[in-house]
Amino acid sequence: MTEARRFPPSLPLLIRQAGHQLRLFVRVPVAVFFTIALPFVVLLIINATSGDRLIRDPNGEWPVDAFVCVAIAAFTAVSATFTNLANMVPIRREEGVLQRWRSTPLPVWVFVGGHVLAAVVIAVASVVFMLAVGVALYGVSVPLSSIPALVVTVVVATTAFAAMGMAVAALVPTASAASGVANAIVLPMALISNVFIPMESPPTALDIAANLLPLRPFVDAVQAPLHPVDPTTVPQWGALGVIVLWGVAGFACAVRTFRWNAAPGGSTRRRRAAHQSG
Repeated sequence: MTEARRFPPSLPLLIRQAGHQLRLFVRVPVAVFFTIALPFVVLLIINATSGDRLIRDPNGEWPVDAFVCVAIAAFTAVSATFTNLANMVPIRREEGVLQRWRSTPLPVWVFVGGHVLAAVVIAVASVVFMLAVGVALYGVSVPLSSIPALVVTVVVATTAFAAMGMAVAALVPTASAASGVANAIVLPMALISNVFIPMESPPTALDIAANLLPLRPFVDAVQAPLHPVDPTTVPQWGALGVIVLWGVAGFACAVRTFRWNAAPGGSTRRRRAAHQSG
């Protein structure tokens, strides 16, 4: 009697699944543009018009171009995780890809984990690219002693934002609504989180709201190890705590509400097919 064929171990499957998602990402030029190239273009435009003023924070002064570069590096990581997953997972759900994956022996956690791991890899690469631009063009300094804190910050935060992106992907009714919902969440947060418009003395209510939401703590936690006057060598645990709480809430929401099948009548492709057949 032949021995029953065993399914491959989960860890190699996770790595292969992440590699598959990375290849899919690279093959979609629009996704690459909006995730990496567009923030880079925005950075060039903002810094070309911002002049030579300084931004003051509790630890000292920043040149505005370096301040904005590090903030947009954090925003790029959010785009690679939260926005990317919130957009792409509903599309694949409506195309029937998730339903087909669900019918295979692949463990659910490997499928979801592959998406998250790929998004984190893209986010880390995006941050490295933006910081390299900052070092080359805007005088950003990356002290060797601060790199461990920076790595911990980026990995923890991007994983949390990926979980939040999966939560949005689970909650949106259709793929056509996903982009609008994701942008409606991210862009207002960016405007009050010192990403595009550094605000030295924001209204108190706005400042409180920004610190309770996850993007501003992420920006602050990335900027702390790269501060030109007083760089830190340990992660900003308070800021990361806020981000992790949002990530845990996003993960719980995603697990509880995730759907493998498109909502009845919710698929744009299926509505078009039904209309043509009618």
